[in-house]
Amino acid sequence: MQPIFKQYNQGQIELFPQRLDEYIGENDPVRLVSQVVDALDITNIIKSYKGGGTSSFCPRMMIKVLFYAYMRNIYSCRKIEAALLENVHFMWLSGKQFPDFHTINYFRGKRLKHQIHSIFSEVVKMLVELGYVSLDVQYIDGTKIESASNRYTFVWRKSVEKNKLKLEAKIGNIIKQIENGIQEDNSAAVETPTPINSRELRERINELNADQKKSLEEKKQIKELIKHQTKLAEYEQHLDILGQRNSYSKTDLGATFMRMKEDHMGNGQLKPAYNVQISTENQFITNFGIYQNPGDTSTFIDYLDSFEEKYDHQSSEVVADSGYGSEQNYDHMETKGIDNFVKFSYFHKEQKKSFKNNPFLPDNLFYNQQGNFYVCPMGQRMEFVGINHRISDRGYHSEVSYYQAIRCEGCPLRGSCHKAQGNRRIEVNHNLQRHKEIARTNLTSEKGLMHRSKRPIEPEAVFGQVKANRKFNRFRLRGLEGVAVEFGLISIALNIEKMTKKATIVKNQCQNRLKSTIKNSILDFKLKVQEWLSEFILVPNFSAI
Repeated sequence: MQPIFKQYNQGQIELFPQRLDEYIGENDPVRLVSQVVDALDITNIIKSYKGGGTSSFCPRMMIKVLFYAYMRNIYSCRKIEAALLENVHFMWLSGKQFPDFHTINYFRGKRLKHQIHSIFSEVVKMLVELGYVSLDVQYIDGTKIESASNRYTFVWRKSVEKNKLKLEAKIGNIIKQIENGIQEDNSAAVETPTPINSRELRERINELNADQKKSLEEKKQIKELIKHQTKLAEYEQHLDILGQRNSYSKTDLGATFMRMKEDHMGNGQLKPAYNVQISTENQFITNFGIYQNPGDTSTFIDYLDSFEEKYDHQSSEVVADSGYGSEQNYDHMETKGIDNFVKFSYFHKEQKKSFKNNPFLPDNLFYNQQGNFYVCPMGQRMEFVGINHRISDRGYHSEVSYYQAIRCEGCPLRGSCHKAQGNRRIEVNHNLQRHKEIARTNLTSEKGLMHRSKRPIEPEAVFGQVKANRKFNRFRLRGLEGVAVEFGLISIALNIEKMTKKATIVKNQCQNRLKSTIKNSILDFKLKVQEWLSEFILVPNFSAI
């Protein structure tokens, strides 16, 4: 028998063109992407178009394409352009329109630059309306993601400040020579260089050039000052860009060099990166923030404020690890009325027997609050001797109290108690101790144990999705605003995909429940019919008598 093949004709023309959505499943995530974007308010994005000239691609279509691209782990604009020509899902979203990679990149980097946070918050508000999140609790954590910049074009604060001081010394020496008419000992340096900025130096050079009576040596020195003025302006520019940071990358001025777990060299090198903070609830991302400092502690207050600014609402509970447990952060949460489940340093260590059974630790010494003194293990009073006020890098004022024993000489426990030559002296921050006690009570409560068990599977699982499963280990845009656009897109994509999975689960549960109900109803009906028939058969037929 001859084989039979289906009809095949590449040049076939159909009389009635088919709809692209006929090839898309009913529960496919691309449909939800379209529905979500259709419900967004993009008025501000539309206002960013000047109008006139040639027509532009519909911004709503561009947003749909970007959302779906990030959901499918496609982050390159060239690959998105290719997908629009090859993938039926992208063709359906774009309505068979094909923007090139330049247009896609411009829309992502420019049109969404100032709107990504508002779009993200709108999507989260949809999640609230659907009951997926409540915004009443935040599980907060941070990670570092590498910048798109060159890894070896760095600027360090210490190096700039050191070289700037040397240059100021040279400048001061040259100016002194010119003013005193000294032409010998050209290499002598000023012992204490006077700070001078490039603008003042330029004015000083103009004054020197105005003088017509200059020797050849003075003209040579003025030329040298002009070179130094250019270099001084460069150092000042570096310090302006650095701000409060210790380093930055020359090819991405917003990136700071940070030590990261993902080290391509395997030797703990510093790499230009951004500190990404997120809040999660039921593994949905409810907030995100991009920061230039590597430490989590100093980002906490600004981050909580950004959450309140987005939703005009602050969570009643915050859960975080010990990287956020500082006195300033505890004070802020207390002021805002937030129940803190934030660990402090040594929280886990103090749960161990070795810590609890050590009578010499300051935390284990008896404190008499009324008399304001401590008691050492030998029963000696440690009297209050003074207060010290400290100011943190962020301008927070804290108060530390000092307590000192009267006489440690001859104490049999001195070797185990302390190593100092004189009497033992301890410092105590009573406000921090009070906050620690509150946090300790919260963390060891039933609710605290629940939050502690959920925290590792909340933000950490989301970071695993982003970095391990989706291979989003390096940004492609540069600067704080560009990086925020990229992470905003990946966050929205994760939320929509999780929404799709949740909806599928709920739908399947409803269908199974409906099937089970129908099945039970049929069984009940059969039982009733059988019961009715049995009763009918047993009843005697009196009419036949």
